[in-house]
Parts: sequence; C-alpha cells; structure tokens
Amino acid sequence: MITPALPLSRERTEPSARADESRDESITAWALAARGGDSVAVDRFVRALHRDVIRYVAHLCADPQAVDDLAQDTFLRALGSLHRFEGRSSARVWLLAIARRAVADSLRYAAVRPRRADLPDWEPAVELAQPRGLPGFDDGVALLELLAGLPDERREAFVLTQLLGLPYAEAAELSGCPIGTVRSRVARARASLLALLAEAEEPARAGSRALAAA
Repeated sequence: MITPALPLSRERTEPSARADESRDESITAWALAARGGDSVAVDRFVRALHRDVIRYVAHLCADPQAVDDLAQDTFLRALGSLHRFEGRSSARVWLLAIARRAVADSLRYAAVRPRRADLPDWEPAVELAQPRGLPGFDDGVALLELLAGLPDERREAFVLTQLLGLPYAEAAELSGCPIGTVRSRVARARASLLALLAEAEEPARAGSRALAAA
C-alpha cells in the first residue's frame, strides 16, 4: 500500500539549515585547498559531492546510461577549473552548475549524433540515482519514475531543493531564475507528484474494496 506522502516542501528547518551550511563550508574549504594542490582535499571534495552529482544529472538527462559518464565529465571539468574557483558561492552550487552545463552539452551532442541504448545497462544508473528512505514510496513505485513525468524545470527545482537539500536561494542562483519561481515550481511539482501517487494507489484501493465486498 502506498501512502501519498512526500518530503515536506519547505525551506530548511533551522537545525537542518545549520547542518547544510556546515557541510557546504567544509566542501568549499576542500575545494579551495584542492585548488592549491592538496590531493587529500581533492579526494574529500569528490567523495562529498559524487552522489549529489549522480542524482542531479540522472534527473536532468534523458539517457540513464549516460549518468556515470556525465558525472565523470563534471568532475573532470571541475578539477580542471579549480584554479578559477574563488569561493564566492558554495563549491556545491559551483559544481552543480558545471554538471548542468555538462548535461546541456551532452544533449546538444546527442541531438546531432543520436546513440543507441543497450537496455540491460540502465538499471545500475537508476539504482544509483534513486533516493532512499523517503516516506510514501514502497518497492512498487519509484520516485525517480514519477519525477520523469514532470516538466524539466519543475523536476529540477524539486530535485535541487527537496532531494539535494539546496536552499531555495541557491537553487534559484543555479537555475538562473527568481527565488519565487523556484518556490512555485516546487509547489507545482509536489502537486503533480501527489496526484501521480494517488493515481498509482487507486488500483490497490479498488482491489481492497472488491475483496471486502466479496
């Protein structure tokens, strides 16, 4: 049985916001140290943001097979550009902006030279991108699958704020739109997801009613 519940649409609560801020400060510090040639900082920077990048590009691109390659491309671009990173924004926002450009470049390339998909290889990428422990989803319904049905801009806003935990202001900076637009996109995404969840649950409810009436 699926309970139609989603992560609360909200700015981060005060303890959560402090934790996110502390994490972002650490990651930014590692990025700045990595810029100076600290190999340990490079490793910590990559490890800290690898899953965020995987999730983000998985929800942006249309080809699950490309997720790992896009994540690798993102980090290669980032490490090659670290000398230009000055810490004016958080390293996480800076890296996700690079990931966004990597996906856009990949989509442009694919439009010119479409690539065949080998279907057996898509599961690992989806598994890596699938969020864990969110209320309202059992094995029968994947959030990733539901998100795929949303318009691109709403899906991106939801992923950034509700799954990756970015503050709305940083999501707005990354998406290049006003913060109010991000809030609106998240609200619309949540409404669509709740409707999809209710639709997915209806066959199970109908079956239960039929059993009860038998």
